Amino acid sequence: MQATKYVLVTGGVVSGLGKGVTASSIGVILKNCGYRVTSIKIDPYLNVDAGTMSPFEHGEVFVLDDGGEADLDLGNYERFLDITLTRDNNLTTGKVYQAVIERERRGDYLGKTVQVVPHITDAIQDWIQTVAARPVDGKAGVPHVCVIELGGTVGDIESAPFVEALRQFFIRVGEANICNVHVSLVPVIGVVGEQKTKPTQHSVQVLRSLGINPTLVACRSSVPLEEGVRSKLAMFCNLPEGNVLSLHDVSNIWRVPLLMQEQNVHQLLCSKLGLTNADRLDLSSWKANLADRWDSLTEPVKITLIGKYTNLSDAYLSVIKSLQHACMEARVKLCLEWVEAASLEPEGKVADPALYDANWRKLEEADGILVPGGFGSRGVEGKILAANYARVNKKPYLGICLGMQIAVIEFARNVLGLTEANSTEFAPATPHPAVVFMPEISTTHKGGTMRLGARRTVLQTMSCISAKLYQQEQYIDERHRHRYEVNPDLVPRLEEAGLQFVGRDETGERMEILELSSQPADHPYYVAAQFHPEFKSRPGKPSPLFLGFILASAKRLDSYLRSRDFPRSPAKSGTPVKTPPMEGLRVQE
Repeated sequence: MQATKYVLVTGGVVSGLGKGVTASSIGVILKNCGYRVTSIKIDPYLNVDAGTMSPFEHGEVFVLDDGGEADLDLGNYERFLDITLTRDNNLTTGKVYQAVIERERRGDYLGKTVQVVPHITDAIQDWIQTVAARPVDGKAGVPHVCVIELGGTVGDIESAPFVEALRQFFIRVGEANICNVHVSLVPVIGVVGEQKTKPTQHSVQVLRSLGINPTLVACRSSVPLEEGVRSKLAMFCNLPEGNVLSLHDVSNIWRVPLLMQEQNVHQLLCSKLGLTNADRLDLSSWKANLADRWDSLTEPVKITLIGKYTNLSDAYLSVIKSLQHACMEARVKLCLEWVEAASLEPEGKVADPALYDANWRKLEEADGILVPGGFGSRGVEGKILAANYARVNKKPYLGICLGMQIAVIEFARNVLGLTEANSTEFAPATPHPAVVFMPEISTTHKGGTMRLGARRTVLQTMSCISAKLYQQEQYIDERHRHRYEVNPDLVPRLEEAGLQFVGRDETGERMEILELSSQPADHPYYVAAQFHPEFKSRPGKPSPLFLGFILASAKRLDSYLRSRDFPRSPAKSGTPVKTPPMEGLRVQE
């Protein structure tokens, strides 16, 4: 059996250059050469996982099927490569030290002094080799290539043990089986627009001083690299000119693999790693269905996102990507408006009247309103006001996790007349708890204690919008991340008043999907889910709830639903029906 090949992606100068997209694009190229690809993200922070970090710190927390709370780059890998990763595909300093210390406490090291070298570095290498051998594409057998992304920048104190472990890893697996792609910054300075090479020169010098020689240097810049700059970098980095890549800004991220193809990255990587399928690369479908399609969209649909982390778009990265996937499928151009939820509240009007008026105007002008997940009480009343506005004014509404709980609170207050209805998360003493703490969840520990990962939702009726969008009659599997749930004691009153819980968990006690019973006749789309559908959305296979939301916002949902064959009977084995990727909408314009 051929040895697994490895592509190590490192970064220099500054963080946030796009190493995740670079690593994902390398995976796309190799996958389209016919190789099975897996990915590992290394995060040098001490946290065991991303679950306890604020989105302002590190962007969104991406949730995996097995309940792992991971770095958002794992979402990039899953979306680009259409694979399903596990918690072990995200390696952190916290995880490594935790594993080594547990072994030391058991006496596994037989009385030796436990040190960074060799014990930590060996543990890192063992982890990489073990995880790289696990299939992530649903097929049996070991993947051909593992793309490893090292977070941060080389030279960081936090990443030193990982760099040393990876230096040793080159020796362990053999130079013919691993290569390094170093992503660096080539800034454009001054009004004359001169591209500066010195930051990249220094970054490569640091990397080489640590024992790793780059195979390719991928230069991030706002504009394409000038030939003189490329030649200079090649000389100082001790590389052929063809191994210095220009990863300049492009119109959308799906063009990055095409940019790499133009610079023969597939030939360079396959040659270095002894892979023979470089000539099989075909990105024509990727170009037509993703890169070109996104740039060709012209008909606008205006979506207003009501959030509390709106100053950092990465906090809602998977939501944004899911909206993009749905817009490509629906052939409409996404116009995304951001609204800080707190600014919609009466206190927001006092603090900043102009912002208050501007943000309410965004709701009025929106084609659709989306309330994503979140934690904490800040901005909750603003989200409740937004859900009320969408319901009363018949604006398409999609609520995710907290967005579903918000819809329940709003309905309880304004339809049932329970004016003090609230979540016990925000008002522990509320006389009308519409949302309550789940009984099995820990009250003392935060990390990894939520209801996490893939869980089953049983559909209660075939006549609901959700069943038609999912093309399922029985159940669906989606990823969760929450500590609170709809109060089951209030459900009969809510349903009697017209808020239908069309999806529940397998016990029937936990509410998963809600819809207004009168839609679509009375309301075009008012749907919310306790799970996070954005985590399983893919280009070409958009999340059904997001697709329905975008279609309703574009006033195309009715014609789309009429065009779908339904019902579809599940297989006799009880396994869910797998709907093939939709190749476009059969809608009546």
